[in-house]
Amino acid sequence: MMNRTALRQPILEQVPPTPQASFLCEVVKGTGYGALWHFHPEHQITLVLKSKGYRIVGDSMERLKPGDLVLVGSNLPHVWHQDETAPKSDDAVHAIVIRFLDNFMGADFMQRPELEAVRGLLRKAGRGLRVTGQTRVEAEARLLKLVECEGLARLIELLGVLELLAHSCDLTPLSSPTYQATSVQVGTQGRMHRVLQYIHANLSEEIDRDEVARRANLSEGAFSRFFKARTGRTLPQYVNELRIGRACLLLAETDRKVVEVAAECGFENLANFNRQFLKTTHKTPRDWRREFQQSSGM
Repeated sequence: MMNRTALRQPILEQVPPTPQASFLCEVVKGTGYGALWHFHPEHQITLVLKSKGYRIVGDSMERLKPGDLVLVGSNLPHVWHQDETAPKSDDAVHAIVIRFLDNFMGADFMQRPELEAVRGLLRKAGRGLRVTGQTRVEAEARLLKLVECEGLARLIELLGVLELLAHSCDLTPLSSPTYQATSVQVGTQGRMHRVLQYIHANLSEEIDRDEVARRANLSEGAFSRFFKARTGRTLPQYVNELRIGRACLLLAETDRKVVEVAAECGFENLANFNRQFLKTTHKTPRDWRREFQQSSGM
């Protein structure tokens, strides 16, 4: 039995409500972000205006740079971390953080038909979303304006940002599908649901294409076209992404040896695991673990 005792679980962060506002708007300035690896029920929008360091969202870890804009879904673990090797400065970090609950406008607010696109956006944010392109430019302008507003004007700006993001193609998921397995299956029915269930349940074993196709009630060729059309990946690409995502999670939240992580994630030999991990994350498993621990305050 592998060691499961040394878990680095994220902490639940309580965000106290304020009677003056229906959502939290915070401007972070100082030497750092003042947070550990954590999660909370609120959705979070974070715009970095100045910082050098890392952000970790689920099992995704990327370097920070000015203009970085991310939407984090409810209860998705995350942390923004200023690089401790950078010169110390009282203005090393400048960021805007917005947090809001589904019901920040009322219990049934998100069920309104006009909010269908926003509901879809927040479901996708269960993996974290990086915002780029023209959408990022427009969203940054609105967030900067939001900070300067009060009352109804501030609320209107937030709704405008959500509307902008909900209809944008400039959004990239951050954490891997396996990190939020349940969110991958939201809205899936029938054959796709059966396929995903089988893949997730057998990720540490050899994934047999014929068996997956059989569960979809399709020939192998028809299944390949069906799967690529719905995921944008071939079956081997998708399975490899899931396995590397699971490996990142195990490296982050346990003290298991790299060889044990490789075996549990379905890699038959360590050399292939190291090669695939480096190809996907541009880091070795040991480097990824070390940088995650440093960046998450562990």
